[in-house]
Amino acid sequence: MGDHTETVQIDYDPSRITYDQLLEVFWNSHNPFGQTWSTQYQNVVLFHNEAQRQLALASKETRQARAGKKIKTRILPLNSFTLAEDYHQKYLLKQHPLKREIRRFYPASEDLVNSTAAARLNGYVGGYGTKIQLSREIDALGLTKSGKKTLNKLVEK
Repeated sequence: MGDHTETVQIDYDPSRITYDQLLEVFWNSHNPFGQTWSTQYQNVVLFHNEAQRQLALASKETRQARAGKKIKTRILPLNSFTLAEDYHQKYLLKQHPLKREIRRFYPASEDLVNSTAAARLNGYVGGYGTKIQLSREIDALGLTKSGKKTLNKLVEK
């Protein structure tokens, strides 16, 4: 343990959300001033190219200047990315009854891992997402009437 950093890799459509917007979400989603105690759990932005590096550094400098204190989040090149073990993939969804809903479409583990719908459901099961977001996308998640009812109740909590 500790010879890796636990991260997420985000595939995104730049016509829908920009890299700068993703950085804004990142900075608002963690405490960039705290010292992390291990490589495994470090705060880091991993960039793919020089343009991303420049944008990440600029956003870090802006945040740091605004806060008036040093940001400890690192900006590093992505050297490689390895998917987590199968039992980590869509973990919250796999522990929830909605798992049966999505398994109808993705019986193979690899398909489930690569499913955007499964990722969205995993987020909702984890308590992320709003009723407004869900109302916009619920019909695209492939749920039965019962599954939609379950998910709506979950998000209302």
